[in-house]
Amino acid sequence: MSTLVTGAAGFLGSHVTRQLVARGDDVRVLLRASSTNRAIADLPLEYVTGDLRDPASLDRAMKGVKRVFHVAADYRLWAKRKQDIYDSNVGGTKNLLYAAKRAGVEQLIYTSTVATIAVDRPQHPNEFTDAKLEEMVGHYKRSKWMAEKEALGAAKSGLPVIVAMPTTPVGPWDWKPTPTGKIILDFLNGKMPGYVKTGLNFVGVEECAAGHLLIAEKGKVGERYLLGGENLTLKQMLDTLAKITGLRAPILKIPHGLALGVAYANTAFARLVGREPGIPVEGVKIARHMMFVDCARAKRELGFQAGPVAAALERAVRWYEANGYIAKSRAKRMAHAAA
Repeated sequence: MSTLVTGAAGFLGSHVTRQLVARGDDVRVLLRASSTNRAIADLPLEYVTGDLRDPASLDRAMKGVKRVFHVAADYRLWAKRKQDIYDSNVGGTKNLLYAAKRAGVEQLIYTSTVATIAVDRPQHPNEFTDAKLEEMVGHYKRSKWMAEKEALGAAKSGLPVIVAMPTTPVGPWDWKPTPTGKIILDFLNGKMPGYVKTGLNFVGVEECAAGHLLIAEKGKVGERYLLGGENLTLKQMLDTLAKITGLRAPILKIPHGLALGVAYANTAFARLVGREPGIPVEGVKIARHMMFVDCARAKRELGFQAGPVAAALERAVRWYEANGYIAKSRAKRMAHAAA
């Protein structure tokens, strides 16, 4: 089956692409002219240059395609121009859905996010949690909530759309890195003096990619499936990294109010010097909420299996180490601890 993947150059998208090729699919990828294919350069792929904001390029990419994995997203917690996030995540998704309908594709897997349902509830949210737009913190979450509504609306109108909802993928090849990868790198490079009380559901990126293929095989049109592993506090995640690396985990618990003040000051300074803030305000605001979820449905209905998060974090650490992301002094300390 001819398959199109958007976001193939990214963290999760590259793993989805790799697993599709390993399965024997003929895979076409949509890449922007400015994108690098470093994560997929070794794969036998057909490339189409285009952009989610360019409908004509999507028509070219869809020609002859039977299945689409729409993994691409603008995953940032800060942007100089906020509208760019909406243009890609909402407008781009609408363009892709229209192109898929014109092309008569047989299946479209839309990659949403846990963020659209991970809100404050008495019990852990799941796929049936009905979260509201006003509960979404920040432009990324709001844009993905809106895009998911477009995808589910298209399914109700007859387009064969199924929604994948990754939690927080971790593992190798997070080369940009994502906001989560930046947390790991800040720890590895000694740039994390403390932590805030928060929690996330983590999943190995390879298992999350495999979950996308399971959704294509067994998922039901118009349904959502959470692809997650373990609910961990940020402190538990940092302690796990400390065990893996031998580096000391931060012990200073920072109040959310103080962290938010630092983030505002950091953002103001970054704006003055014309660079991205190291501590995005949105990230701190999101951290006020424990994003623990119940991921039992995918295991029960799809046979999804998530491996140990500690193993996924170790794969991430070793990849960053092998690719020069860690300061030499810190890498030496890691090597000494492992000896």
